[in-house]
Amino acid sequence: MSVIRLSRNYTCVQGAPVIHSVDDAIFRLRYFTRCMACTFCKDGCCDHGVDIDTANRDRLLALGDVFAARIAAPREAWFTADVVADPEFPSGSYVRTTTHNGACVFRAPGRGCAIHAYAMETGTDYHALKPMVSTLFPATFDYGVLGPSGEVADSSLICAGEGPTVYEGARGELAYYFGDALVAELDGLAAV
Repeated sequence: MSVIRLSRNYTCVQGAPVIHSVDDAIFRLRYFTRCMACTFCKDGCCDHGVDIDTANRDRLLALGDVFAARIAAPREAWFTADVVADPEFPSGSYVRTTTHNGACVFRAPGRGCAIHAYAMETGTDYHALKPMVSTLFPATFDYGVLGPSGEVADSSLICAGEGPTVYEGARGELAYYFGDALVAELDGLAAV
């Protein structure tokens, strides 16, 4: 692993996090990116809950009964009670989604993300509802450093090893959250 300082800081469109460096492992580590074509993982990356910004949590809780009917657990069981202060989240804090029947409470029956499916069906931008950590996965951020998630770095992610790089898989989402200038700088680093 080599952490490279970027030419400037890149602030997320939501106000946080701010990325100042990149772990170059995102240009080497690979994973199977075609989730909808996957026949082998059974949504293995959804076995655990995920960190979610508290404002994002509040938007999900406010969606109403049409959304709640998709989720196998009652609203009061969707999130952990502990709020963690963290300046890398847009509202400055986060909670975690809980698990239900061995997977994230928001995993859709069968497979996939119920939040993402709801957004697509209602014409809502999924970025407003889905946790940023999920959208970027297996790229992640920690103390201003963009890098691979632990699961892809240690090869415990069932789909790690084959396919595009972590950067290539997350490139479009990184452009959405941090802008084209970050992607242009990362493209240059990836080409080295």
